[in-house]
Amino acid sequence: MEPSDSVTHKNGRQRKTTGASLQIETMDRTRRDREMGGSGPDVDEEAEGLLQGSDSEDRIRAKVRPGLRKELGNVLLLLFLYVLQGIPLGLAGSIPLIMQSKSVSYKDQAFFSFVFWPFSLKLLWAPLVDALYFSRFGRRKSWLVPTQYLLGLFMLYLSVTVDSLLQSDGSHGPNVVTLTAVFFMLAFLAATQDIAVDGWALTMLSRENVGYASTCNSVGQTAGYFLGNVLFLALESANFCNKYLRNEPKDTGIVTLADFLFYGGVVFLISTTLVAIFKRESEHGQGKRRVQEETQGVLETYKLLFSIIKLPTVFSFCTLLLTAKVGFSAADAVTGLKLVEAGVPKEQLALLAVPMVPLQILLPLIISKYTAGPRPLDIFYKAFPFRLLIGLGYALLVWWTPSVKQDGGFPVYYYAIVLLSYAIHQVALYSMYVACMAFHAKVSDPLIGGTYMTLLNTVTNLGGNWPSTVSLWLVDPLTSKKCQGAAGQSCGSLDEAALCVKEGGVCVTSLDGYYVESVVCVVIGLVWWVWLGKKMRRLQEESPAAWRCKINQ
Repeated sequence: MEPSDSVTHKNGRQRKTTGASLQIETMDRTRRDREMGGSGPDVDEEAEGLLQGSDSEDRIRAKVRPGLRKELGNVLLLLFLYVLQGIPLGLAGSIPLIMQSKSVSYKDQAFFSFVFWPFSLKLLWAPLVDALYFSRFGRRKSWLVPTQYLLGLFMLYLSVTVDSLLQSDGSHGPNVVTLTAVFFMLAFLAATQDIAVDGWALTMLSRENVGYASTCNSVGQTAGYFLGNVLFLALESANFCNKYLRNEPKDTGIVTLADFLFYGGVVFLISTTLVAIFKRESEHGQGKRRVQEETQGVLETYKLLFSIIKLPTVFSFCTLLLTAKVGFSAADAVTGLKLVEAGVPKEQLALLAVPMVPLQILLPLIISKYTAGPRPLDIFYKAFPFRLLIGLGYALLVWWTPSVKQDGGFPVYYYAIVLLSYAIHQVALYSMYVACMAFHAKVSDPLIGGTYMTLLNTVTNLGGNWPSTVSLWLVDPLTSKKCQGAAGQSCGSLDEAALCVKEGGVCVTSLDGYYVESVVCVVIGLVWWVWLGKKMRRLQEESPAAWRCKINQ
């Protein structure tokens, strides 16, 4: 239940910093350093060009400022492109819940979780997207148009095959390998589209309005994820539709997964065609001051990334980021699936995300007041043990769930408790997330702030993905089952379980691996907090020079 860190990992969704906001942050920090005399002659030519003549620009700002109204079309286009990006991510996040209702193994869930890795690894091919393009067609459209066409075609292909891929009968379950391969490609293409759109946002909007790009990113991707996950799961559920949307009950929902994929693919193909034909990438209208795009080569970018990682402080910090979330992995990756296994309708779990939206908007604003000082990781350190305890609370919630279930489902007070637990989890999660992002902004070299912060954010996301995959993988091996009603039989494997049922027995879980994982993860988390957490706090005491890339010195 983690907001991607969700990419959360709320079954896939991940938090990220956009290319537009990264470059704006770099510009702002460079300007502040110049005003304080901190950068001096070391400011590179691009930053120097952005800062020269600032006084004269301020004097004519009112004259040349285009205003949001004149660029409303571009803002709406960016918002729409980010909505499109969120739809396949939302669909990918719904598949684990659908598979769980078909009783797939947790090893299969772990295998499918690789679908959520591309957004954590996109830094590996982002320099290629920035450097390779057809200039006559447009630097960003060269990637945006073919990527979105492929997204549409993949969705149309899935609309024909997804029912058979998810089909489960007595002999075999869903085709997890093929599902993983196809949805991995969807996520890979969405991540590539994200790189292109983030870059296009810098030149599509004027410098005065480029800050709206990050708003479009946040709102658009959230809306797309909502459409592909929450709305789809609700409309796909026969129980939800019969209870709230129909007068006469039916056996199926209003839409099926195949229908949603088909219409989604059509929208992708039509909208991409319109963008390719009618939207010009380079518009040099009067009074529009564009942010200059970076033109750094591929090899130079990779060399820069390597030089950043080689810094002792950065290497130590990345190591801590890659291990910090091990203690939360069982709670974040497995709890939702366990609730579905216990009988909680998947659409009801998805709908619980709706009242969390205002909280997710307000929390960063509130927490940022406490992370704006020189030691933002203190908040990270203080929130860490509370989030570990919330993980134990989730385990108790899963244990309590079967005893609350009634013939008509679950009572209202049960959902209220789940919602309260989720809200408390969000407070701890966002406290750590905002503190971490604040520290990234604080230590990033202002001359290469975009690349620097993107690297740290990528490592942060990856540090949430690999523990989640491992936690899902270990649930089944750590689970113990007994065969009741058939003498001499066991349930150690799928074949043994099938033989137990054939002999008239039933496999009963004697020890759920989820509870074992929950305890082990909390213990590992406490050890990390006591031993490595203090090391992370001490990184705040390093001088700014320790974080500066030598290539810029």
